Amino acid sequence: MKKKWWHDKVAYQIYPKSFLDTNGDGIGDLRGVISKLDYLKELGIDIIWLSPIYKSPFVDQGYDIADYYKIAEEFGTMEEFDELLAEAKKRDMYIVMDLVVNHCSDQHEYFKKALANPDGEYAEYFYFVKGKGKKAPSNYRSYFGGSAWEPVPGSDKYYLHMFAKEQPDLNWENPKLRRKVYDMINWWLDKGLGGFRIDAIINIKKDVKFPSFPADGPDGLASCVKMVEEVEGVGTFLEEMKHETFEKYDAFTVGEVFNMKEDELREFIGEDGHFSTMFDFSAHELTFGEHGWYDSKPIVFKEWRDIVFASQLEMEGIGFKANIIENHDEPRGASRYLPAHAQNEAGKKMLATTSVLLRGIPFVFQGQEIGMTNCLREDISEYDDISTIDQYQVAIEAGCTKEEALHCCYENSRDNARTPMQWSDGENAGFTTGKPWLALNPNYTEINVKEQENRADSVLSYYKKLIALRKSDSYKETFTYGKFVPAYEEQDDIFAFRRVHEENGQDILVVANFGQEPCTLTVEGKVHTVLLSNMNREQAVFAEAEMNGSVTLESCECAVILMG
Repeated sequence: MKKKWWHDKVAYQIYPKSFLDTNGDGIGDLRGVISKLDYLKELGIDIIWLSPIYKSPFVDQGYDIADYYKIAEEFGTMEEFDELLAEAKKRDMYIVMDLVVNHCSDQHEYFKKALANPDGEYAEYFYFVKGKGKKAPSNYRSYFGGSAWEPVPGSDKYYLHMFAKEQPDLNWENPKLRRKVYDMINWWLDKGLGGFRIDAIINIKKDVKFPSFPADGPDGLASCVKMVEEVEGVGTFLEEMKHETFEKYDAFTVGEVFNMKEDELREFIGEDGHFSTMFDFSAHELTFGEHGWYDSKPIVFKEWRDIVFASQLEMEGIGFKANIIENHDEPRGASRYLPAHAQNEAGKKMLATTSVLLRGIPFVFQGQEIGMTNCLREDISEYDDISTIDQYQVAIEAGCTKEEALHCCYENSRDNARTPMQWSDGENAGFTTGKPWLALNPNYTEINVKEQENRADSVLSYYKKLIALRKSDSYKETFTYGKFVPAYEEQDDIFAFRRVHEENGQDILVVANFGQEPCTLTVEGKVHTVLLSNMNREQAVFAEAEMNGSVTLESCECAVILMG
């Protein structure tokens, strides 16, 4: 494998609106990010991904961009962004921005011009399509519910929006539009950006005949995903974009890719793939309900472990995936992947270990490093997320009680990850001196950075040790390029794998007990050193292995063992 600068890096996602507010308006800002660069450096972070900070009406939290060349006033100024780039560079850190080019905001000047003349040049930047009689061109349901088609006022046309109606889809079939997109990408890369996280990118290829599909719900509509899955040729656009932009700058790119076809993995993230890497959503997809959140499936440990292992093995000889346990679109991993008995500090450290030491690029989401959890709300009015409000309504219409509908939001809402960062146990968790844009999780008095920073056995202290181990000179090659080999698969509650580097001969066993009872495992081979234990039992684990040739792990215990 050709070595790239980003292969051995650890990334951190910042949701700027909820990270740190320095001017008291209740919304996080760039000045807040700048002030915490040293915190992130100490954690061991190399790449910082900022969720969208562009000018936006915030219908979908900034994923509706009104001007790709401007910073939203809520977050600060372009001068502050340039300062952030410079300060990150001083610390050998890279800034990655969100690239949202499947759609823009209905407040973007292109769309305003298109509406003003539905038969003009700018209408060709979007999908303006004649209706069928007085009906929409097809029966697509948008990702956020309701028809994916909206009438164009004063005409017989409709425009396509696979997300909210305020997010019209951009017409990638138009070479003029693509040129505008590439020019914009290069403008940011010229500033010194490290790269991009690329949003919803599989959606850019449409079947421009827009065929209808059999209805998959009582609304008579079919998910727009169906069209995405059926159409061919997205790779042509992705290759062109890469050659016109990222490739020229050796930029790091991570794709948000759902609905990829089975044989396309190498094309997407192989040696010369469309992107550097892409997120592994296989575990997240396990929870998808047939009709919505109200029938989403709980995580079953063995299914989760097996799908993570399958995803890792699928990458053998191809490239790297980006490994996550949560992000801004998912609930908190500590609440989702840990069984009830493991939703404690030991469990959170164990979950971190099994994620960060996988093969691939580890991504940590803000607050994950202190073990932030889902947030219980008492009424739907307490949620801000457009998707949550839609799914609550879907649940009610399906016959759920208010309590049941709220519970599925508690388990699945994107707002779980968007509650303000918990910096201290002081007023508003140290996030703001004003009124937070989204209510805090009340547990900030117990779970916060200040309390954990000076406690050697805290989740935060453990994350620092874990990341330092992954990046250490002694073991970096193995954790970066070593093979992933599943272990103890016959054990019901054990999540274990080895990282084996054939050239340097290192063999590192990562083993974790997600069960409620202690588990004794026979160790094949000689134990050289116990590199890390989430219960500070390195010496005890080593002594037992040396004496008995076995290791007994308590409930929620994990160990990282150098063999040989």
